[in-house]
Amino acid sequence: MDEVLDTSTAQQRFNVLLLGVFSIAALLLAAVGLYGAIAYSVAERTREMGIRIALGAARGDILRMVVSQGLLLALSGLAIGAIAALAFTRMMSGLLFHIGAADPLSFGASALLFAAIAALASYLPARRATRVDPTEALRYE
Repeated sequence: MDEVLDTSTAQQRFNVLLLGVFSIAALLLAAVGLYGAIAYSVAERTREMGIRIALGAARGDILRMVVSQGLLLALSGLAIGAIAALAFTRMMSGLLFHIGAADPLSFGASALLFAAIAALASYLPARRATRVDPTEALRYE
């Protein structure tokens, strides 16, 4: 009986496994892309960060500014992604078992996970921005 059950659900389990692998890959690509965009922005604004620190800006303010820019970018992507996900729920409804196509818990959990990863991806370049030496930044370029 176990063999018959395994054979009958093999295709569905493979589809779910494949969907999970692609979901993790998409999440990693989004995190690396966000990290790259924020890191590039911080590198381009090194002089500005140095001037801000030289004029008395607290390092916490610089950190907060960079992380908030990264989270704003991530939240705009989340909004677009949520709209697209809601539009494509009918295609995915065949893969879902005992879960509604527009399950708010699933949408909320995935959005929360991406927001946490976006915060981490923004925090790393932001921490580097707080370590800018004002004299070196002013000599830069």
